[in-house]
Amino acid sequence: MVPISLTCNIWRKQVAKRPVFQFKITLQGIHPPIWRRIQISDLCTFWDLHVAIQDAMGWWDYHLHDFKVINPITNKKGHMGIDADDDFDILNTLPGWDFKVRDYISANEKMIYSYDYGDGWKHMVEFEGEHSKLKQSRDYPICVDGERACPPEDVGGVPGYENFIIAINDPNHEEHDKFLQWVGGKYDPNKFSPKKVKFDNPRKRWFKAFTLV
Repeated sequence: MVPISLTCNIWRKQVAKRPVFQFKITLQGIHPPIWRRIQISDLCTFWDLHVAIQDAMGWWDYHLHDFKVINPITNKKGHMGIDADDDFDILNTLPGWDFKVRDYISANEKMIYSYDYGDGWKHMVEFEGEHSKLKQSRDYPICVDGERACPPEDVGGVPGYENFIIAINDPNHEEHDKFLQWVGGKYDPNKFSPKKVKFDNPRKRWFKAFTLV
């Protein structure tokens, strides 16, 4: 019988050598585009990918979300996100933490990820293939590239964001001071650094969201 400690070491080495999935995430309806490129474990669930997108983009995960997907077996359209045990889940959303992305990727090399149904943010999520890890010892996910700052939460979707940008760039705008105070005194729409992205543990995020303290 193989010792448990040796078995664990073999498993860790196998996981360390696995490839990673690369995705490009582009926020829809805004120009110049706001986008991110991330790499994440090929064993990730849709919940893991959701948390990685939130952190890479700069969202705060305050609202509901879903991925529009095609079931590769039935070819039917569906949704991955947060399921609801009531009549309010009109999308019949499947719980994203129960399904691995790799099992759906063949039919979903491009997916729409929606966040905050009130503001209506939509992101194009494009699968850019499997890649070797940059460093075997490095933790994933990572953000490898991107441009421009994420819009503030609850800014009002694309129209609200456009009005927000006009206002903060015009000292004479009636909402200039109010918006600057709202975002903490400053906001540079062109500022983004992949190196400053910090990724949360998706399991901790799930327990924080769905269990009582």
